[in-house]
Amino acid sequence: MKVQVHPALSDNYMYLIIDEKSGEAAIVDPVTPATVLAAVKEAKVNLTTVLTTHHHWDHAGGNEALVAQADCKLRVYGGDDRIGALTDKVQHGDTITIGNLTINCIATPCHTTGHICYYVTSSEPSDTHRPAVFTGDTLFLGGCGKFFEGTPEQMHTALITRLGALPDDTDVYCGHEYSLNNLQFGLHVDPDNEACKEKYEAMVKRREDSKPSVPSTIGEEKQYNPFMRVEVVELQKKRGTSEGVDTMRSLRQEKDGWKPPA
Repeated sequence: MKVQVHPALSDNYMYLIIDEKSGEAAIVDPVTPATVLAAVKEAKVNLTTVLTTHHHWDHAGGNEALVAQADCKLRVYGGDDRIGALTDKVQHGDTITIGNLTINCIATPCHTTGHICYYVTSSEPSDTHRPAVFTGDTLFLGGCGKFFEGTPEQMHTALITRLGALPDDTDVYCGHEYSLNNLQFGLHVDPDNEACKEKYEAMVKRREDSKPSVPSTIGEEKQYNPFMRVEVVELQKKRGTSEGVDTMRSLRQEKDGWKPPA
């Protein structure tokens, strides 16, 4: 398995997932189709699949154009009828196969009601790439998406019960480049978190070098992402809460109005 990171718009990421043995490929949230088609041509792969995390225009807005411009028929997967060019609606627990790759659909409603994350593993013994999860606007490096259509209870299930149960070495590919803002907020609410300090310093350097911050890993997120740490007693004490859902609610409410220091 190979994952290509393709920036789009002002701060979005699209991902080309390639099964190197079969040459079959999938694209995640292809909001700029021209970039996708150029990448497919350069990689000399067979694009068969579109994986859409949610219906917002900056993720699904390129679906129709990509389908129209592609050389072959594409299957467009997603968990919401509002997704453009949708051919296959999926739900939690569904699986998709791309060559030797298995894609497990993880429902994470909250940012939108139909949000799906895609967990990808390879059955090819020689494939040394770690498992990967494509999290759209549910889990960001150091943060999480706004609760536009859901509740703290839903985001707690998404982050702690579902994504948090994935292997710690799973690479996390999120939908936006929000790393510095998120890590600054992490240090604001948890200033003694050494993992967050180290990650922030590393990401400042990567962004200065015009490199994407992705991927992180599930294990890393559990160390410095406050939204993945809502069950940690020390963080609950700092928030004046006593359980995870209330901590999730408190963090998101503050983050929604928070601005980093100038």
